[in-house]
Amino acid sequence: MPSGIYERFFANLMNKEIDLEIDVVKVALLNNSHSFYGADNLWSEVSANEISGTGYSAGGKTLAGKAVTQATITKWDGNNVLWTSAVFSAYHAVIYSGTDLIASIDFGGIQSVADGNFEIEWSADGIITLTEN
Repeated sequence: MPSGIYERFFANLMNKEIDLEIDVVKVALLNNSHSFYGADNLWSEVSANEISGTGYSAGGKTLAGKAVTQATITKWDGNNVLWTSAVFSAYHAVIYSGTDLIASIDFGGIQSVADGNFEIEWSADGIITLTEN
């Protein structure tokens, strides 16, 4: 399934309803039943596909170190997200703030960990980028 940005995020950004540096943003892990659908708006529309397992808490982890860097390519980034002493499998990550969805990231297949660390390492280019035209 593809990765993508949810339509709700674009509207929230343009209506100044989200501040990617100040607002609490969460990263949750989902199973293989999740499928990105850009018109989904709310965490409650995808949360039934959230994983469970040792070292994972419902709702996911809070994204720390959030920053927006303005340039020809403006990027939003944050610290890598780490689950320790973990035993679970995941297929996707979903980023959301409050109840509103931001993005879905497809891992390209099952990612499993057995009594170890599970880390999402963001691209050096950022989590989300906007390019000047």
